[in-house]
Amino acid sequence: LLWKKPFEVGDRIQVADDRGDVIDIRLFKFSLLEIGNWVHADQSTGRVVHIPNRMIFAHSIANYTSQIEFIWNEIEVIVTFESDWRRAKTVLEEIAEELLGNLIQDAEQQVKRRSVSYLIHYQFLTPIVYSEVVGNGVRLTLRHLTHPRSRRSTNMLIWEEILTRFEKEQKIDYAYETVRIYRNPKEGKPGLRNKPG
Repeated sequence: LLWKKPFEVGDRIQVADDRGDVIDIRLFKFSLLEIGNWVHADQSTGRVVHIPNRMIFAHSIANYTSQIEFIWNEIEVIVTFESDWRRAKTVLEEIAEELLGNLIQDAEQQVKRRSVSYLIHYQFLTPIVYSEVVGNGVRLTLRHLTHPRSRRSTNMLIWEEILTRFEKEQKIDYAYETVRIYRNPKEGKPGLRNKPG
């Protein structure tokens, strides 16, 4: 720990089930200001967790902030099959560009610097919206970079903008778990309707 330095004071790490910000490193233990657990979105619980140094030989260490100070985050929005999902996707792309565009240049510089020491390569660092069909509608997943310590506040900003923008869209509705009766003879496409026998 003291010589190899897989993490330093100030880094956000995960060892086994413990996650948090490193606040102290000593000869036999290191201490984390815990995040997660019963608190959502990687925010602090206020507890200090002391971990024996021997734990790093038995478990892998995930470092959120050591090499690149960004992590990928995803926000999923499901719209009904009847919604204009293409328009919904465009709205999400616009929101991402407006709220997250300033992170891209900084992230690109960090990746370029770190690629000298590590095989870290991303083809695209810009936000992207993926679309797929799920049981109750079309799921649109906004994948974007964010700072590890501001994931919750970033999610809040994005969600508030989504709620505001979708409220104005007459052809977009959120999907949620529900039961629906589908009558093919009346609702199906004309060429695929089952004729009552």
